[in-house]
Amino acid sequence: MAWKTLDDMDLNGKVALVRVDLNVPMSGGKVTDATRIERIIPTVADILAKGGKPVLLAHFGRPKGAVVPEMSLDQVVPALQAALGDVKVSFASDCIGAPAKTAVAAMGVKEVVLLENTRFHAGEEKNDAMLAASMAALGDVYVNDAFSAAHRAHASTEAIARLLPNCAGRLMQAELTALEAALGNPARPVAAVVGGAKVSTKLDLLGNLVTKVDHLIIGGGMANTFLVAQGIEVGKSLAERDMTETALEILAKAKQAGCTIHLPSDIVVAREFKEGAASEVLPASACPEDAMILDAGPESVAHIAEVFTNSRTLIWNGPLGAFEISPFDAATNTAAQKAGALTGEGSLVSVAGGGDTVAALNKAGVADQFTYISSAGGAFLEWMEGKDLPGVAVLKD
Repeated sequence: MAWKTLDDMDLNGKVALVRVDLNVPMSGGKVTDATRIERIIPTVADILAKGGKPVLLAHFGRPKGAVVPEMSLDQVVPALQAALGDVKVSFASDCIGAPAKTAVAAMGVKEVVLLENTRFHAGEEKNDAMLAASMAALGDVYVNDAFSAAHRAHASTEAIARLLPNCAGRLMQAELTALEAALGNPARPVAAVVGGAKVSTKLDLLGNLVTKVDHLIIGGGMANTFLVAQGIEVGKSLAERDMTETALEILAKAKQAGCTIHLPSDIVVAREFKEGAASEVLPASACPEDAMILDAGPESVAHIAEVFTNSRTLIWNGPLGAFEISPFDAATNTAAQKAGALTGEGSLVSVAGGGDTVAALNKAGVADQFTYISSAGGAFLEWMEGKDLPGVAVLKD
């Protein structure tokens, strides 16, 4: 790898400042999904095993540089303590200054200190050098384990890494390894699924992917825009009619790059958008004026399964239809299950990411069958768009 990992660092007796993602969902003062907490445990455990002292840096919510009590990381401590078991968790009421220094100085063996929300300081989102220096003064090494925040050049993700010996944590390492396998140096042929509502939100992504992958499967509302661009009427379906020229440009760019774009050949239509609505399967060119396309049809799904079977690498971002409600989850579920089965057989490397994607794969019951599922929404998308992520780039310097 182009960056160091925990294996390259001498941590014995050292204070390791670890940037983590603890931006977890809360309800009634309690963490409702501890996935992000659980994913940092291997890094924390490794640092402790190497004789290091983990001090955690994280943001929570969008306090915009002010102290907002309901966005304090103090409320995450019980869930973090539960995940770490017999490792003591202490909390410091600031991420710099006397509270932080006192907490770090008092650290015992098998203890973790969680510092207060970095975004309580306006300098965090401004990538302020003084704030970064104040945080860096607390530790000996810097470990970035928050790929999900790596697309932001903030004081705790970018500036601080320039001030201390640095490396990637285990979660960051896993993420970068998976993404390198998917887009950096993948086994070919490579297929990508890109779904979702709007072409306009994924222009950079589509533009980059057609130059990197062999097959691009477009689903969801985005597919409707491409159908309209080709002169096919889609009734009352979600479609960005002002983006048809752009869709044609993407089709032309794909052809030039040797990338085959796959659009639905048959569709599932309904007159109303609700659970269990009456629906019918029609050719893609035959959507009635008073109906809307809510999923890809069985013929399209069979074709997608064939593309997967003949591919060696799959990147997935976005559902193929209105996966939240039945029966319009069928295409996403069936295709995802095929990808999961091929991954299990060892014939496909499958990497997925993005909020809706994770939800869709969980709903299809295959999240644990994919090679890697990224929990990083924006960072995952920007990586797929071919952009340099500041929090990753600085680890290579």
